[in-house]
Amino acid sequence: MIVFKNIGEGNLSGNELKKYRQKKKILQLLYKCDSLSGSVLSKRLGVSLPTALSLLNDLSKLNLVEQRGTGVSKGGRKPTMFGLSHNSIYVVACELGRYKGKITIYNVHNQPVTPILYFETSIDDDNLVEKIYTNTQKLIRKNKIRKELIFGVGLNMPGLVDEVNGINHTIKNEEFRNIKERLEKKFSKLVYINNDARMQAYGEYIFGGAKGHPNAIIVTWSWGIGLGMILDGKLYNGSTGFAGELSHAKFAEDGDLCICGKRGCLETIASVNVLMKNTKDGIKAGKISQLTEKFKNRIDKLQPTDIIAAAKSGDELSISVLNKVGLELGKGLSFTIQLLNPDIIVLGGIISDAKQFVLTPIQQSLNKYCLELISSNTKIVISENWEQSGLLGIAAMLYQKIFSDMHK
Repeated sequence: MIVFKNIGEGNLSGNELKKYRQKKKILQLLYKCDSLSGSVLSKRLGVSLPTALSLLNDLSKLNLVEQRGTGVSKGGRKPTMFGLSHNSIYVVACELGRYKGKITIYNVHNQPVTPILYFETSIDDDNLVEKIYTNTQKLIRKNKIRKELIFGVGLNMPGLVDEVNGINHTIKNEEFRNIKERLEKKFSKLVYINNDARMQAYGEYIFGGAKGHPNAIIVTWSWGIGLGMILDGKLYNGSTGFAGELSHAKFAEDGDLCICGKRGCLETIASVNVLMKNTKDGIKAGKISQLTEKFKNRIDKLQPTDIIAAAKSGDELSISVLNKVGLELGKGLSFTIQLLNPDIIVLGGIISDAKQFVLTPIQQSLNKYCLELISSNTKIVISENWEQSGLLGIAAMLYQKIFSDMHK
């Protein structure tokens, strides 16, 4: 891909420029269609078959295109199929949570070529960009990936993210809000950022539980409550790109103070934060629980996964606190269902691992607060791959940006 990154159209003219654009078009077509024959490519490009094969040969020498066996013939010789090489182009996918980040690298077929690397950080970490860069370099070195084959860096993160300008308005220090610009300076690569819930939704729609559902709601149920929407088969961003902030809609009168500065937000009654608070309150009160025995003298070590594991082994306190947040989330989802009438809701995030301990109370709330005619058509499922859905979403979106730029 170096040929397209480093030369640029400004250094080409005449026939060279024409061939350059034709090669970019081939790469774009192969990304969209996975594999095509030389004959089909020649028709799409409006060139002769020998010309198309010559262009494919040039791309093959650059390790950008490879043969994919033979296709179906309508009579006569079966055509040779061509596709993008698995190791031709890579992107870095990074996701930030409330307290940690994770990074992996995907090839052009949206397959991870490295394990996920986790690191401690937050959106208000002054060293965020440096940590993303340093950990990316670790992945590159350890997995022996050629740096020049990495074509972009994608980042999904919580907050009010302006994907067009690359700004996260939730970052407290205004100097650090233009995260896209800072990453571009550090990496010297194409950078794309978006909200974590939207990229989780996009990943589930393209690869996961929402695939094939043109009207879907994807909920990231963790320290916050993120909501991504697929409406009429398209990712919905809203007029200014901030759609889906269900976490900060008010559901409790005179409720607890939220991190957004308001009281009674859904996040204060249905997130991991309240799950942890209620469990710790139970432990401090000496309620009978395996968690009380295990964490009474080290309550700061308690994790959400401990609560879920205890519930699965029959612990009453854990089941009770999970039931409570499930009922509260169900209230929020009932509002969403009646407003948008989705055919499926996919639950991801830490609490979704509790499965049956939260699905039943969610359904109870839907039965109580929704019109049956509307809610009966909405299926609620647990994401099977929520740990990677957001990473896959940002990687797929970044590849779209890369190949759409090629079309210009």
